[in-house]
Amino acid sequence: MLTRLVTLVLFLITLCVGVAQADQEPNIIVIMADDLGYGDISCYGATKVKTPHIDRLAKEGMKFTDAHSPASICSPSRYGLVTGRSPWRLHKKGNGYRIEEGRMTIGDLVQNKGYAAAAIGKWHLGYGKKMVKPLSPGPLERGFTYHFGVPSNHNDKYRAFVENHDFFGLKPGEELKIVKGQDFPSGLEKPRVEDQVDTMLTKKAVEFIRKNADGPFLLYFTPCCPHTHITPSAPFRGSSEAGLYGDYIQELDSHVGEIAAALDELGLADNTLLVFTSDNGGAPNDFKGTQGVFLNLETDSHDIRNLFKTAKADARKAGHLNNGHWQDGKGKPYEGGHRVPFVVRWPGKVQPGTTSDQSLCLTDIFATAADVLDLKIPDDAAEDSFSFLPALLGKESEALRAMTFIQGDAKDIAITVGWKSWKLIASRSEGDQRTYQLFDLSADPGETKDVAGQHEEIVAELVAALGNAISNGRTRPVR
Repeated sequence: MLTRLVTLVLFLITLCVGVAQADQEPNIIVIMADDLGYGDISCYGATKVKTPHIDRLAKEGMKFTDAHSPASICSPSRYGLVTGRSPWRLHKKGNGYRIEEGRMTIGDLVQNKGYAAAAIGKWHLGYGKKMVKPLSPGPLERGFTYHFGVPSNHNDKYRAFVENHDFFGLKPGEELKIVKGQDFPSGLEKPRVEDQVDTMLTKKAVEFIRKNADGPFLLYFTPCCPHTHITPSAPFRGSSEAGLYGDYIQELDSHVGEIAAALDELGLADNTLLVFTSDNGGAPNDFKGTQGVFLNLETDSHDIRNLFKTAKADARKAGHLNNGHWQDGKGKPYEGGHRVPFVVRWPGKVQPGTTSDQSLCLTDIFATAADVLDLKIPDDAAEDSFSFLPALLGKESEALRAMTFIQGDAKDIAITVGWKSWKLIASRSEGDQRTYQLFDLSADPGETKDVAGQHEEIVAELVAALGNAISNGRTRPVR
């Protein structure tokens, strides 16, 4: 009798916990790697690197094969994800994007449901003009309740982390000052250590998850790997078959595993929508501009101070193609510049081990979060964001995105239009004249043959669609 009573009590407790979790809003985690290409992880075809933790997410969730970053470079892509708006609308050159005062962000959105919202990792959307305390406006003024990260990357001139409104690791009473000719800024007691940056960022991400385990929370986690410098921590050096670059990706995979393990330990995995992706395609070539910088490393091994300079070339020689079969890479309008890995795990909602060819853009994370939380997006927000929740749930819907409009370069020259298997590159030349290239990706995924002359009607249709997207100021319908 006692045994039956205990069994009944345990059953009722389990039932109550299950009902409570079902009623609780899901946590949302977006992990966005930096310059990770379509071909950089195992479940997308890499053979020289192993990414078991990311592959596990794909096995337990859905892998998308037609996902695109809002731009082919870092800062505008981050603007697009956080705001749900296409960055090409700002007509800005370079990587110095800022979020306008009053523009709704995904952090603002989820706070409407009482979420804690953290931006941990690479921010790259500015902290104000002077870069002195308080560092503002930054993430805390753009919808997030906590921030720990790096201003633009682990190779930036500040050589320091930022926590909320101040540089992290300053000497008491001092400010950070860039001094020409010095390896590190003045005022820093603890400069960042290049081969420990993502380790620190992951530690902070896990701390945030633990602190907010009672939820709900949004974690926008943006590690620096595998952006230049290619500086994997010592335990990962020599672990791949693609040199330091492959080693660095395998370190990234390990950090993804730490996030997943924390969710498992805390019993949060089943109530967490987890997205893994990249801010743009991989950079095929080694970046020479920072190779003269003194690396601040915890450990010298595997000749890292020399090999980091040729890490991309060494990976390619080993047979690793960071963007797979797609042409070119970061900063270019071709598919290698903006087609990115995209994996979603949401237990009980997303069918495990599934693959979707639904076209989507990282701007769509905003509308999807709104859909998941049953929130209405104001008409003046997330103008280029479409919910892909129906795709996650295996349902058909007219709300799914039909076309992608991607910022193709850093010079405000090229915009790409994707529709079904067709890809238009609209380039602006002197005098604001447009020139057009058209590719049929089903027959020519490498974009080697311009067929604009053979399909003038398709060109006209896509040009008209781009014109409407520009003149309407939005692609998401007003509801």
